[in-house]
Amino acid sequence: MGKLFGTDGVRGIANRELTPELAYQLGRVGAYVLLKEKTQGKVVIGKDTRKSGDLLEAAMTAGFLSMGIDVVTLGVIPTPAVAYLTRHLQADCGVVISASHNPAEYNGIKFFNHQGYKLPDEVEEEIEAYILNHREVEPRPEGSAVGRYTALENPTGLYTDYLKTTVRYDFKGLKIAIDVANGAAYKAAPRILQELGAEVYVINNEPDGMNINLNCGSTHPEVLQQFVRETKADIGIAFDGDADRLIAVDEKCQIIDGDHIMNVCGCNLKKHNKLNKNTIVATVMSNIGLDIAMRQQGCEIVKTKVGDRYVLEEMIGKGYSLGGEQSGHIIFLEHNTTGDGLLSALQLIATMKEEAKKISELSAMMTSYPQVLVNAKVKNENKEAYTQDEVIMTEISKIEEVMNGQGRVLIRPSGTEPLVRVMLEGKNQEELNTLATGLANLIETRLS
Repeated sequence: MGKLFGTDGVRGIANRELTPELAYQLGRVGAYVLLKEKTQGKVVIGKDTRKSGDLLEAAMTAGFLSMGIDVVTLGVIPTPAVAYLTRHLQADCGVVISASHNPAEYNGIKFFNHQGYKLPDEVEEEIEAYILNHREVEPRPEGSAVGRYTALENPTGLYTDYLKTTVRYDFKGLKIAIDVANGAAYKAAPRILQELGAEVYVINNEPDGMNINLNCGSTHPEVLQQFVRETKADIGIAFDGDADRLIAVDEKCQIIDGDHIMNVCGCNLKKHNKLNKNTIVATVMSNIGLDIAMRQQGCEIVKTKVGDRYVLEEMIGKGYSLGGEQSGHIIFLEHNTTGDGLLSALQLIATMKEEAKKISELSAMMTSYPQVLVNAKVKNENKEAYTQDEVIMTEISKIEEVMNGQGRVLIRPSGTEPLVRVMLEGKNQEELNTLATGLANLIETRLS
């Protein structure tokens, strides 16, 4: 991993770590690397509701314009809308200015290529190398050759009109409660649900530049649970700040996470022969209940490292159509090239309409197994050493025998701390607590 780019673009506290100077450089170098020395081109830029978005957009726009590249601003709009509009407008690349679910003082910059996909590591590293090594890029056009800045008319409408083509049913007769997290979907989400005929109730839809994700949205589903209770809604939907993921709540106020959403939608896609290879791509953190539920439907689960970019890579590489994370990043590759909270919500609600069942009934097709996570403190240089320790590996094998195929052990070294994370999953919560604590203690003793 580089010094600028993380797992999802460049992030930091705006105007301290993510400065306008850096944004300007990312614009210039991004144009140089992504447009392959083209003297003309087009870039689209969207952002969430953070106050610092204007600052960073202005700086990055100046970088692109200084390279002779035209910039089309989309204003405040969900991240997946930028991916879609990059393709729709045949732009050379797209840029999102957002820090997703992070607090308002943070911001981020993420690129999409001309196909609407996140950049591969090697391209990010090339951009990074130019900036960190202070290498100047050319050209420096003058006069009429500098880029032009324009605003796209009704970008939200273009996006929501497209999303409506992905569902076969209207939502008349449904009461839907939504928490838009004072973020990028605060206009798009109510608009499309109302246009599809639903009775819509909205909270956290008054962004002020600093209240994005503040005790609301998909990271605080308890707020939506209470709102569903008050409105007696048929389903609740919560987005994060840039609306690339969602968490749902059923009519009984129970949380429906990404694993349950993938199970419901995966079964529906299989029914219509649209679940490619009858396989869902998930991460190692997805609940074993998803594996069991999908296999009962004759489907398979493929697991990747944590991170929606790894899910997407597997989907593209192997030709799968559905994948995602427990946290609510879900990719319907037939319709978009990135996780899309609003698209996922539409697919979930449309499945309710088609099946004529309550969302609680559909979600109950999968049973989530209890999970226990315990951290083991170890020497930093020993974080990966557990695989070579016979005592630890023997204990893991014993635990797996006890679970008898109805649970699992997952060991994940921390990427930033001297910790090994021990996660156990199974049917018996009390037994899991005992086994996980014992294994964590053993790892600490052997590797500290």
